[in-house]
Amino acid sequence: MKYIYELHKTMLQQNLILVYEGEFTQEITKSVLAMAERNMESVGEESNIKRKVFNVMVECLQNICKHADEISLEENMKNSAIFMIGKHANEYIITTGNPINNDKVGGLNNKLEQINSLDKEGLKALYKDIIRNGDLSDKGGAGLGFVDMARKSGQKLEFDFQPINDKISFFSLKTTIPRVNTNE
Repeated sequence: MKYIYELHKTMLQQNLILVYEGEFTQEITKSVLAMAERNMESVGEESNIKRKVFNVMVECLQNICKHADEISLEENMKNSAIFMIGKHANEYIITTGNPINNDKVGGLNNKLEQINSLDKEGLKALYKDIIRNGDLSDKGGAGLGFVDMARKSGQKLEFDFQPINDKISFFSLKTTIPRVNTNE
């Protein structure tokens, strides 16, 4: 039972206000969004900041729901992903992680590196270009959500790929949203 206390201490040290690990469905996504929204309202967060955090959360959760690969490492890890939101004095940090097939790592890495190489105007141009050229996949992607997350946060997206085995890696994504009111 000591692990419960250790987990609690870690959550306090990392200022985590919500952690969910498991299978993500539309219903679970709605619940996670509602809990985070209630938390921000209870502390009187500015509406502009709430909107940005909410927008990034929606994009993160949609990425997990729509794009997580059907991977069965072990029966208890089937479609397992993690979502965390932390609140610090000057920022919110939203972190997600889910297994993906290794054949997607290179393309995803390149897409995220491209997004991180752009400034505010470059992100705006890329966003418009993706929409204009209809470069959307059957799941609705083409990186539009990542571009939107970078635009809303005004920060670089942090990401990592941890190899699990020769076929699967664990994709982690961290987005930081400043709590100071910065106009988009």
